[in-house]
Amino acid sequence: MRIRSKLMIAAALAVLASPAQAEWVASWAASPHAPLGTEGPFAAASYDNVTISQILRISEGGDKVRIRLSNRYGSAPLEIGAARVVQIDDAGQEVAATSRTLTFGGEPGGVIPRGAPFVSDAVEVGLPDLARLKVELYLPSDTGPCTCHLTGLDELAVSPPGNHVGKAFEPISRAQHRAFLAAVEVDSADALGTIVAFGDSITDGVGSTPGTNRRWPDVLANRLQDAGMGWAVANAAISGNRVLSPGMGEAALARFDEDVLSLPNVKYLIVFEGVNDIGNRFGPQRGGPQLPGLDQPQITVEQMIAGYKQLIARAHAKGIKVIGSPIGPYKGASYWTEEGEAARQRINEWILNGGAFDAVVRLDTAFADPADPATMRDGYHMGDFLHGSDAGLKAVGESIDLALFRED
Repeated sequence: MRIRSKLMIAAALAVLASPAQAEWVASWAASPHAPLGTEGPFAAASYDNVTISQILRISEGGDKVRIRLSNRYGSAPLEIGAARVVQIDDAGQEVAATSRTLTFGGEPGGVIPRGAPFVSDAVEVGLPDLARLKVELYLPSDTGPCTCHLTGLDELAVSPPGNHVGKAFEPISRAQHRAFLAAVEVDSADALGTIVAFGDSITDGVGSTPGTNRRWPDVLANRLQDAGMGWAVANAAISGNRVLSPGMGEAALARFDEDVLSLPNVKYLIVFEGVNDIGNRFGPQRGGPQLPGLDQPQITVEQMIAGYKQLIARAHAKGIKVIGSPIGPYKGASYWTEEGEAARQRINEWILNGGAFDAVVRLDTAFADPADPATMRDGYHMGDFLHGSDAGLKAVGESIDLALFRED
């Protein structure tokens, strides 16, 4: 017994002396949605025998990285011929010794089944916090309309025909969406966990300057890193998204498991969504022109509240704390009506005082004009009284109390 006790004490001391254990977090995310037709401003891209490169910025750095691809809405299996990740500097130049070829189950490529995610093998590379990355994919065969995230707000470049992974190329076209790339995950000894921002175009960053990472979740990530708090921030917003109904992307309730619960080590969820539900339901055109296959049910305030309760319950079942924000002001937007405003006020009263959320942040008032809180402050929107400007999104990101994110 005495020998066994000594062994147990020695083992405990060894654990205490060992370095912090690294863990995977979602350091960047872009929730995919179904293709929105093949023509017009929302036409889905397709690729065939080309290489695409995509620029992004992670939040939490780490010692290993892997990427998560998605063929969730593909009409056929998706072939990946080759893949690579490399850190780039502020001038867009590759940082020496950071290029890594990605493999999938030890192979240089793979085939992603219809409807499936696909995660690369982890590669060792020391990435600093807030590092900019370039991800390259060679797509050797026709992809069909892509599983994309439309509001990428950073460059996607398409090569001439062929495999240009790891080679410089002059793009034949450029875009600002995310193609097949759903998340970047890092393994970090400093990571405290993942914070997911879940919402619509306001969280997705519509109205912010492309290529500058000025969405409010980016501002939050900056503040956390400046404060020495190793939280990863994953932006799981989709422009046009709604809580209860399909919009640009499946309803929040429908996509929650894949876009939030499947991410690694999620500890906190910030929910800022609902304006599209009430705007489309109560707007002057009662939804206005709809994208093919989408509709606007005659939802009620009670159904909206039930939807939020579902999100909270499903998050709590996974040990995730849920932070809610009242729906933001939108008076002056094309789908604002007094009836919609009355619904917003009732929903917001419940968010503030219903006690269902673990905490509440006032992203709504960060946007609001003090003289008319139903309206966004001058200079805080892009001119449409709905989507934040750089200044408005900065104010929202700075309004969140960092003390909410505790190490448990």
